[in-house]
Amino acid sequence: MLTGVAAFLFLLIALLAIPITLRFQVSWREALQDDVRLLWAFGLVRVRIPLQTKAHTHEAVTPKKKPRASKRASRKRLNVVAALRQPRFRRRIASFLKDLWHAVHKKNLSLRVRVGLGDPADTGQLWAIVGPAAGMLSTVRHASIHIEPEFVDPTFEVDGSGVIRLIPLQMIYLVIALLLSPPVWRGVREMRATG
Repeated sequence: MLTGVAAFLFLLIALLAIPITLRFQVSWREALQDDVRLLWAFGLVRVRIPLQTKAHTHEAVTPKKKPRASKRASRKRLNVVAALRQPRFRRRIASFLKDLWHAVHKKNLSLRVRVGLGDPADTGQLWAIVGPAAGMLSTVRHASIHIEPEFVDPTFEVDGSGVIRLIPLQMIYLVIALLLSPPVWRGVREMRATG
């Protein structure tokens, strides 16, 4: 019995140690165009991931629930801001993102995003959060990442392509370390208290 459990755990760890490769080319202007492929076991397993069915469903639902979504987004933004006021929470999240970025092997990674909410004031508030991250991402090595605001028209445009390779076991370790971190729990408590 114990040998069987040990063999199962060894097999599970061995499978999680095999890298996963994600090749993608995505463009979203008025309609989504995508070619996303997942390769595992050094190319023996190949899966094409369709994104268009989800996009069409989302487009049909969005116009009906637009006012409610903006109220929910503002509530969530307030909660996140309350957590981000804590220096230890910010440092832990920044450390996690840095570790995650270094754990993912990237090749020919390119991402260009234009986003606008239609109202310049709302776009300005969004850009106050996204802008600093966009500035940091534009200087990242081994990738070309540009995020731009559009203050006049409601806009969401994405052009991205590249190859990403990651090891699931390493990702699980990073996420567990983040979830067990005391600063993260304090930040979650603060988000709930202000919500």
